[in-house]
Amino acid sequence: MVIVDDEKSYVELMAGMISDNLDCPVFPFTRPLDALAVLAKIPVRVVVTDYSMPGMDGIEFIRRASRVAPQAAFIMISGHNLEPLEHELSRLKRLKARLQKPFGWRPLAEAVLQVWPGGDVPAMKA
Repeated sequence: MVIVDDEKSYVELMAGMISDNLDCPVFPFTRPLDALAVLAKIPVRVVVTDYSMPGMDGIEFIRRASRVAPQAAFIMISGHNLEPLEHELSRLKRLKARLQKPFGWRPLAEAVLQVWPGGDVPAMKA
């Protein structure tokens, strides 16, 4: 699983929440271009990305990342109202879920499990 958010403390928090609660590897990134450079080299099933990032917003990131990792499902997170972007978001075929910041570990873990492609869904840790 890949997490992309320009806020270092937030990406570390999300990576910790997933590592503590789901049995899957987590690759955290604070820069979308760094994540894009690695996506083709790792077995990624789910990508969680922030919408508002400097240099590249989450929509453009999903467009580019979908070409590099076509098997991945995407979850968009944001602290902003994304309703004005509804038409553009609906055109992203690999975008499977959205979460409004702030959120706890359970909504994030449940969203990841719901969109996980394939049959080898990670287990929830006890």
